[in-house]
Amino acid sequence: MRVPAFLLALMTATTALAGACAGPPAPVQNAKTAPDETVNLNAAGEFGTDDPGAIAYDRKLAPEGAQASVTIESGGGRTRTSLVVEGLLPERRYGAHLHVKPCGRQPEEAGPHYQHHPGRIDRVSEVWLDFTTDAEGAGRSSARNDWPLERAKLPGSLVIHDQPTVTSGPKVGQAGDRVACLSLN
Repeated sequence: MRVPAFLLALMTATTALAGACAGPPAPVQNAKTAPDETVNLNAAGEFGTDDPGAIAYDRKLAPEGAQASVTIESGGGRTRTSLVVEGLLPERRYGAHLHVKPCGRQPEEAGPHYQHHPGRIDRVSEVWLDFTTDAEGAGRSSARNDWPLERAKLPGSLVIHDQPTVTSGPKVGQAGDRVACLSLN
């Protein structure tokens, strides 16, 4: 069957116009920097001495049976972090922060505090989750930060410290010795 010349010309013109309207392909967004990407991290466990994923460094302040759960949700330009603890000493204040590395057998192996703005030590750049336990040794805390986590630079752990965080002065950001640690995943 022979296609009439005017139909052949019309089909050729339509195909050419469709290709011209399509334009170049859209650039591919880097998933690590996409502003609407959601990142979820969490950890939960009973603090022991054998599992570096949930480890107690100070059995007086994190007694046998002490446990914690942390949830981090980051997306839409914000990061929300929630911490729940049980079985710690009753009616006591503790400091808690996100740290850059996973837990290790030694307290310092979790590295320094996670900072969204490197070198800036405050609750805007870091995630501070200080809490006070109740009469049963349970406590909870949450933090909201106006920045998203980046996949190339995620925190590795949550560390509970023996003192509340110093909020100003030359010791700002310090919270004493490391009591317990949860590795994030």
